[in-house]
Amino acid sequence: MFGACRKLDIELETGFVIGGGNALGEPIACADAEAHIFGMVLLNDWSARDIQQWEYVPLGPFNSKGFATTISPWIVTLDALEPFCVAQPVQEPQPLEYLRHEGDHAFDIALEFTLRPHGAKQATTIARTNFKYMYWTMAQQLAHHTVAGCNTRVGDLMGSGTISGPTEDSYGSLLELTWNGKKPHDDEFGGADAKGGNGKSKQRQRHGDGL
Repeated sequence: MFGACRKLDIELETGFVIGGGNALGEPIACADAEAHIFGMVLLNDWSARDIQQWEYVPLGPFNSKGFATTISPWIVTLDALEPFCVAQPVQEPQPLEYLRHEGDHAFDIALEFTLRPHGAKQATTIARTNFKYMYWTMAQQLAHHTVAGCNTRVGDLMGSGTISGPTEDSYGSLLELTWNGKKPHDDEFGGADAKGGNGKSKQRQRHGDGL
């Protein structure tokens, strides 16, 4: 596999921006982590699935994931999101001690993505999900990132990972929505694996598509 990507995918994510860093060698405790987070952005982790499949073993995703990341032009502060704070999913087995925190640390943020194929007149909603479904919280993510002493700086950005819900119409990538192309939908353009203008199932982004 060497050449331009022929299976471009999206990953519906959020990201958080560091507002107060930590010194090298000084981990951030899970209970204190949210005080280091300035706010959140929408994030699309573009993914070259064909290249990813080739390099994943034994190297892991590298060139397939590192070529582009898109974020929203605004940052929503954690203070503004406080009214949407909800309980995170129950974590079983219980996480290690450094990943434990008391109270509610998830956020009820409804998310969706739409797709308009090249030449189509309008976009169609492909998936609807919610940030509250994430198993790990932002506080836990930051605590884990720094537990070995890694430092962070103001402005650092960390992605959530693909946000997928419990139903098949709430998966946050075309890879998941179509089961890597094994589960096409027969509807007209719309739905998880929609048909493009050429009548073929929509399993990847193509040049000229709008997202």
